[in-house]
Amino acid sequence: MKKSFMLEDLDCANCAAKMERAVAALPGVNRATISFMAQKMVLEAQDDLFEEILVQAEDCIRKVDSNCRIVRK
Repeated sequence: MKKSFMLEDLDCANCAAKMERAVAALPGVNRATISFMAQKMVLEAQDDLFEEILVQAEDCIRKVDSNCRIVRK
């Protein structure tokens, strides 16, 4: 499954790169990209584990920047 999410309060490109590496390293993630300019994350992960992976991705993002959060629609 592949979904896009807007990010709130992403402060810098360096933080985005750190977040991208951390999320991409999670088990079950096929691909993850985080764009500082677009303030967006694209997550491609296993369908059956997607919600669980999204929660883990949120934890990774908060470890890098405690103010940044994923906007869920």
